[in-house]
Amino acid sequence: MKIALIQQINSADIQKNIVMLKENISTCAQQGAELIVLQELHNGLYFCQTEDPKNFDLAEEIPGPSTTEFGALAKELGIVLVISLFEKCMPGLYYNTAVVIEKDGSIAGKYRKMHIPDDPAYYEKFYFAPGDIGFEPIATSVGKLGVLVCWDQWYPEAARLMALAGAEILIYPTAIGFESTDSEEEKTRQREAWMISQRAHAVANGLHVVAVNRSGFEADPSGVTNGIQFWGSSFIAGPQGEILAQASTDKEENLLISINLKRTEEVRRMWPFFRDRRIDAFADLTKRSKK
Repeated sequence: MKIALIQQINSADIQKNIVMLKENISTCAQQGAELIVLQELHNGLYFCQTEDPKNFDLAEEIPGPSTTEFGALAKELGIVLVISLFEKCMPGLYYNTAVVIEKDGSIAGKYRKMHIPDDPAYYEKFYFAPGDIGFEPIATSVGKLGVLVCWDQWYPEAARLMALAGAEILIYPTAIGFESTDSEEEKTRQREAWMISQRAHAVANGLHVVAVNRSGFEADPSGVTNGIQFWGSSFIAGPQGEILAQASTDKEENLLISINLKRTEEVRRMWPFFRDRRIDAFADLTKRSKK
């Protein structure tokens, strides 16, 4: 299967961002991509740098304008498309939601981000409720997609539960970057930790992992912080954690690569982690602490 990752630098002009996305999606489809994955909250700027009630106006229902517009494009191009939206479920209830669109333009399924951060410049708890759908892969014509979102990528439990439910690939739309006051050494540690964590999910579960991050600088509207320099570095890792393709740290880029999903079976026969799991001893994982 040929996969494309679209790493984009966004502006405050939502329509301009969408036009650019659609152009890149079309380009990737023309180059043979069957599955195309977009970054987290790709229509606009990463608005969670501040807690501003006006930003709730950015949310939309699902189905809604974005699923209709991107659905029409997916149908035209004959591709499976993973998009990421600020979902309005009902007045006062919002989610950070990834939607998978099938080749016929229909919605194959959605995933609501389960782990919600609340850190300086990442005030997501102000906007998003924790997901209520659980860790269920989405069945598509190209396979069962284990779609998770950004902060979920630090949690091995999320990746494991998707794998146990039959996911054939793990996908992480992402928006993560540096705070400018961090030292260069700290910036390197953070970016490498981000990659190591997801590569470990690939190894532990014998699956390909796709991580699509945004790039470019986005200022903090409040001026409290120095804004976020998103570190790009979108990548695809194989079932042994090997980097199959990686984008630049600071540029817009379409990353295309063909992968063989049969590698999962080959690797799991060699490294039978699922066979050797001590499920009889894991009950404490459902506790916040053993103390």
